[in-house]
Amino acid sequence: MGGFLTLCQKELLRFWKVSFQTLLAPVLSALLYLLIFSHVLESHVQVYPGIGYAAFLIPGLAMMSALQNAFANSSSSLIQSKITGNLVYVLLPPLSPTEIFWAYLLASLARGVMVGLGVFLVAAPFADLALPHPFWALAFLLLGSGILGTLGIIAGIWADKFDQLAAFQNFLIMPLTFLSGVFYSIRSLPPFWQGLSHFNPVFYIIDGFRYGFLATSDVPPLLSLAVVAGCFLALSLLTLWLLKTGYKLRS
Repeated sequence: MGGFLTLCQKELLRFWKVSFQTLLAPVLSALLYLLIFSHVLESHVQVYPGIGYAAFLIPGLAMMSALQNAFANSSSSLIQSKITGNLVYVLLPPLSPTEIFWAYLLASLARGVMVGLGVFLVAAPFADLALPHPFWALAFLLLGSGILGTLGIIAGIWADKFDQLAAFQNFLIMPLTFLSGVFYSIRSLPPFWQGLSHFNPVFYIIDGFRYGFLATSDVPPLLSLAVVAGCFLALSLLTLWLLKTGYKLRS
C-alpha cells in the first residue's frame, strides 16, 4: 500500500498547498451566487410550499461547487502531469490501475466534500436549514463527488492539451451542473424540458442532496440514489479499463 498512500498524499497536498485558490475561492463564488440570486428572487419565487428560496438554493449551490471542484481536481492533475512530462513517475512504479484510480478519486472526493461543506457553513446563516436526513445528504455528496471525480480522470486521460480539457468542462460539465435544478425546480419547467431533465444524472445528485435538507424532492430519493450509484459504478468500470489498457497514457 506504500505506493498508493504516497500517490494519494501527493494528490491531497497538491490542492491543499494552494487552498486559497482551490478551497476558499469556490466558497466565495458560491456565496456571491447566493447573495445575488436570493436578494433578487427571494420575494418573487417559492419553489416548495413553506420553503424560502434561499433555503432551496443553498443545498444546490453547495453540491454544484462540490461537483465542479471534484472534477477540476483529478482532471487538472492528470493534464498537468501529461504536459510537464512527470506522469511517467506515476506509471513506472508497480501501481495497479485500481490503486491509481482510488488515489486520484479520494483526493477529488476530499476537495469536493471540503468545498461543499465550506459553502454550506458560510451560507447556513442566510436560511433556516434543519437537515432532517443527514445520511441521505452525505450519501449523495460522496457519490456525486465520486462521479465528477471519475469524470475528471476520464477527461484528464482523454485530453492532450488544456483547451481540450476546457472544452470538456465547458460543453459537458458546466451544462450538466447548471441545468440540473440548482437554481430552480424542474416542476416549473414545461413538460418537454421536465422530461429532458430526467436524462441528466446531475439532476438526481442535486435533487437527492436537497432532499436531505428539505425532506422534499422532485423525484423519490431512492430512485435518485439508484441512478447516481449506477452512474458511479459504470464510470468507475470505464475508468479502470482506460487505466488498465493505458489509453493515451503509455503511448
